[in-house]
Amino acid sequence: MSVLELRNISKSFGNNHVLNNVSISFNEGEIHSIIGENGAGKSTLIKIIGGIYTHDSGEILIDGKKVELHNPLEASAAGIGIVHQELSVAGNMTVAQNVFVNHEPTKFLGFVDFKKMNEMSAEEFKKIGIAIDPTALVSSLSVGMQQVVEIVKVLSQNVRILILDEPTSSLSDKETNNLFQLLDLLKSRGTCIIFISHKLDEIKRLSDHVTVLRDGNFVGTLEKGEYDENTIISMMVGRDLGNLYPPKAKQRGGEVLLRTENFSRKGKFEDISIEFRKGEITGIFGLVGAGRTELAWSLFGADSHDSGKEYFLGKEVNFKSPNQAIKAGLCYLTEDRKGNGLFVGMDVKDNVVVSNISDVVSPAGMLQSNKITEVARKYIEDLDIHPDNCENFLVKSLSGGNQQKVLFAKWLYANPKLLIVDEPTRGIDVGAKAKIHNMLRELADNGLGIVMISSELPEILGLSDSVAVMHEGRLVEVLENDNLSEQDVLSRAFNQGGEEHE
Repeated sequence: MSVLELRNISKSFGNNHVLNNVSISFNEGEIHSIIGENGAGKSTLIKIIGGIYTHDSGEILIDGKKVELHNPLEASAAGIGIVHQELSVAGNMTVAQNVFVNHEPTKFLGFVDFKKMNEMSAEEFKKIGIAIDPTALVSSLSVGMQQVVEIVKVLSQNVRILILDEPTSSLSDKETNNLFQLLDLLKSRGTCIIFISHKLDEIKRLSDHVTVLRDGNFVGTLEKGEYDENTIISMMVGRDLGNLYPPKAKQRGGEVLLRTENFSRKGKFEDISIEFRKGEITGIFGLVGAGRTELAWSLFGADSHDSGKEYFLGKEVNFKSPNQAIKAGLCYLTEDRKGNGLFVGMDVKDNVVVSNISDVVSPAGMLQSNKITEVARKYIEDLDIHPDNCENFLVKSLSGGNQQKVLFAKWLYANPKLLIVDEPTRGIDVGAKAKIHNMLRELADNGLGIVMISSELPEILGLSDSVAVMHEGRLVEVLENDNLSEQDVLSRAFNQGGEEHE
């Protein structure tokens, strides 16, 4: 039975037509996935369902009755809950306070019953197999665990229609499996689940129906058993992508750009001795808690280290700040583009040039607006950032995938010698992933050193020339990627079949 129906939904922002007469029906007790390239209109569609945007034309029906959803409160009252791709948790509040924000359990005279709230919060997490301290500040949690808090916050409201936008982007395999088991349970209880993901294996695992959008238009809806990866990709992009991964390095064994000796930070990583070379892509893989991001953060000078040495371009360095690292030629593309990577309230052109601002300042010390626009337009074209000529758009108005491309543009304009990319294709569709992969390989072939941290093992294997495997803060082994298998890497990520480097 249809619980939610969209009829001829259209939406424009100025002259930018985002959705064009989109009609989709969602049933109770099913998982219905929506897939499409970045800019296809997926996020706009779910924001219309969630009352964040109002549609220009068309109708929304719930249980066969037309409804008007003017704001998120009205959507929530209609039984609609959204887990957004971008985190909206409050870091200065506890886990329990985030989960029950605006619907806290109360006691006599309306005072919040904190004891009961903590107990109820712990119970909500128990449902998905995760033990967490409900009194912990959310700011103390990893990005992955903050994502879990975001999901549980929505689930605690007993929604009828649950929308999840890239919910697994920051989750470990175990957390993802627990979430999928929960979704199967909710589905069996009649919940309508609208699932958005760029991971085709997740789409195939979960979906009863898959709807494909392209350039704001409805392409088609497929039932389980009617589709495979090639069918979905063809509908999404309207073209043959070819191989997602380019050939490996033309030459290996180039100049060592960065080297560490027994590099350590207490409680995060220990005794890391590794080399990163010119013209190569070194993948860093490990399970959640392996210390990959923490290592990169310290190499970049954003965090200190306790002991050991770091050498960059043949000289010992001790970066006290990211600014020192950037000036030396070491740049870091963060996994958290919204929190640490971009100024989302500023426009695209200012974000692109901010990493190398001196290059657009005149001898008189004035910003050269024409040059800033010229630089921004070059990267908009080179990286295929949409919409076209968006240099004056606020970054927060772009889709997540296009924000990621702006982040790449920012660091490429800084002319790095070594670029660390942390989850570089998180939240990016398959078409854009192929472009990012080819761009990284082209950069490496032109002499840039690339360090790639990724939780997607196929991406690590498909793109890396060598793979550094970490386990609980220690480097287990560096493997040359000559037809490595997933088992080769995973066995070491679990610290089986490999010895930790001292």
